[in-house]
Parts: sequence; structure tokens; C-alpha cells
Amino acid sequence: MDIVARHILHKNATVKEALQKLDTLGSDAILFIADEDRKLIGSLTDGDMRRGFIKGLNFETPILDFIQQHPVFVLECENAIEKLEEYKNKNFKIIPILNESHQIVDILNFRTRSTIIPVDAVLMAGGEGKRLRPLTEKTPKPLLKIGEKPIIEHNIDNLIKVGISNIHLSINYLGNQIEEYFGNGADRNIHITYIKEEKPLGTLGSVMLADGFKHDEILIMNSDLLTNIDFKEFYLTFKSSGADMAVASTNYSVDIPYAVLETDDNKEVLSLKEKPRYTYYSNAGIYLIKKRLLNLIPQNTFYDITDFMEEILKQKLKLITYPINGYWLDIGKPEDFKKAQEDIKHLK
Repeated sequence: MDIVARHILHKNATVKEALQKLDTLGSDAILFIADEDRKLIGSLTDGDMRRGFIKGLNFETPILDFIQQHPVFVLECENAIEKLEEYKNKNFKIIPILNESHQIVDILNFRTRSTIIPVDAVLMAGGEGKRLRPLTEKTPKPLLKIGEKPIIEHNIDNLIKVGISNIHLSINYLGNQIEEYFGNGADRNIHITYIKEEKPLGTLGSVMLADGFKHDEILIMNSDLLTNIDFKEFYLTFKSSGADMAVASTNYSVDIPYAVLETDDNKEVLSLKEKPRYTYYSNAGIYLIKKRLLNLIPQNTFYDITDFMEEILKQKLKLITYPINGYWLDIGKPEDFKKAQEDIKHLK
């Protein structure tokens, strides 16, 4: 039974049926009362049942007499991050998600999903992983296991935890194995589609082959990363900045073991820095872009993410960077793969 069906009770159900269903839900014991079209009518908890019996209601009383008639909810089409934070702070644990017709289409359980980020995701999973051979001779790189599950599954699970449910996987090399492993995503309560290149098109070129973007922003990332990036903060930074594109970055520090002289064009010394440290920001392979900017990408042409960033700057659009404060590792070489096996034991 899917998560929505577990929490829905028809408005004509009996009190006994309600109690039985609440009992099966355990610590998640809340029901959402709906009509035959799954339109939300109210909510029902063990406490509502208990208060009803105290007031004199009984097993023959219509279930609608027990319910809370104005339950909280969010709409799937809205940016509900702030509203969900408010509900979380008020100790709500399970929230129904409605479509524009107020039909229940999903259930958010804060125990398994912390928020809902309104973006579509594209994961690049078509590389051959040549540097990791022989591990990738018969297994696509994204399916190599880090700990108990494949690299790409760590990333998909992290997307699910922040409510991203419309996911596109760009596959090529041994891509049928990835498709067989994840299917359409229904067993994870998400929707997975596959982008299949007939020829190499680069990161953004392959994104143009995707159908069914539901949101105004798109998250694009490499699937062979191991990271605990805060996707919610990444998204909120992107939105609050008014940027057209955001690039997650990692920082590298270079320590100079000598005093550095800073001079002007005439070689006159302007300042002296003793053993300075310089910090540089590097592309981490995770991006947020506005969907409307896809019209900048040429059709059926190799077009990489760096081409897109250069076009963004050329058009004088706003491009920002988001430094990752947590963990990040690009699993490209055997030593990276070995490091990831150790790091995953401690990564949160």
C-alpha cells in the first residue's frame, strides 16, 4: 500500500474501520478523511477519537462527527518551504499535499522528508568511468557500491529526503542496468524518467532531451558525487539572491611557504604578506538553473555546463556560487573510491 492510501480514510467509513487503520499506523497515526475523489475533508487522530467518545459519541456515530474539519496542508504547486518550517516548529509530523482540486496526491512525513523543494532534478549517469576499470567493465560507474548501496542511490535518497520527486536520469554506458535497478521510481514514491543520448551531447545538451519538467527551476548534478550538501539552503540561497543560475562549489586552500610581495605594474612593492593562504572555489558538479534559460541551449548539439555558464555571463545574467560547507567527494579515481568506502561509515 502506498503512503497516500495508508493515510486516507473514506468519509463513509465506520468508527471501527478508523480505529483499525489508526492502529496499523503506529507512531504515524493520523488519517485524512476524503471523498471518493480523494478530496480532503478533515483529519483524524487517536486523540480526536478519544475526545469524541468522552463527548458521548459511539461506534454508530458517523466518522465525520469525530474529525478536525480544517487540517493544515500544502499545495503541490506552491513553494511551501517556509510554511513547512512553520508546521514543523508547531510539532506537526505529517502533512497532506494537495493538487489544485484539493485532492490528496502525496503525504509528507517529517520523519522521512524534511521539506519539499519545488524543483525537477536531472542526474548525469552516462559516463564510462574509465579510470575506475576494471570495476566499471561490467557495471556502470553510478551503480558501484559505496557502503551498502550504489553511488547514485545515495544521491537519489538525499533528493527524496528534501521532497524532490520528479527525477530524470541521463544514461548511456550500460544504462540498461541503471534503468533495471530503479525502474520508474514508484516503489520509492517518486517519478523517474530516463534520458538516452544517441550521441554525446554534454551535460546541458542531454538535459534538452528531457520531457515533463514540472517546476520553474531545475537541479542538475553529477551522479558520481558523494556529498551531504544542504539542498534546502542551496535552493533558498539561489532564490533569495535572484540569480539565474547557482553553482555549488568546493574550496581549495593553497599555503605559500614564503613571504609574498604584491607589486604594481612598475614593480613597486605595495604590500608584504607573510606565508599567506589563498582560497579558490572549484565547480562541485551541482547546479540550479531557471527552466526558462533552456532556450539558450542549441538543439541536438554538444553543449556542456561550462558553455552554459559562459553564455550566462555573456548575456549579463546573474550567476552565483554556493560554497558547500559539508562533505563532498568526486569519485573519479581508485583512490577516491577507496576513500569513499571509509568516509561513508561516518558521513551524515
